[in-house]
Amino acid sequence: MATLNIVLVEPEIPQNTGNIARTCAATGARLHLVEPLGFRIDDAKLKRAGLDYWHLLDITYYTGLDDFFARNCGPFYYFSTKAPRRYTDIAYPDGAYLVFGKETKGLPESLLVQNPQTVVRIPMIDDARSLNLSNSVAVGVYEALRQWGFPHLACAGALREYSW
Repeated sequence: MATLNIVLVEPEIPQNTGNIARTCAATGARLHLVEPLGFRIDDAKLKRAGLDYWHLLDITYYTGLDDFFARNCGPFYYFSTKAPRRYTDIAYPDGAYLVFGKETKGLPESLLVQNPQTVVRIPMIDDARSLNLSNSVAVGVYEALRQWGFPHLACAGALREYSW
């Protein structure tokens, strides 16, 4: 089974992290949270955004970026508004880590400049600062899964009152 990893570096808004947790749970992606977090993990807003999906979530916590990189070997793909290439220009391999920064500052530029070949951008108009973090994660997750043919995901639904 293919493995996709979503990494949030110092997320600040519990609702965003809750929405991302729900996306990870619904797609089978693993969630990695790098501290410091801008909220307590028992925050009601975090749980409300994730609704009843928490039991489906594979989540790991780290005390900081050094701890994260010591425990994971990549490959890493860094999503940033400062990136030189589009997220669709990358072929994401099995085991990929999609790394996202905090809502107010993104990822550290020192990290981006050290990894120029794997820094990617979601295109948007010049006057837009950025997309919402949970939307950005969903875009990245579904691009990787699309490339892989949506492994282990139900790709057809069923009507409740009628049949196709």
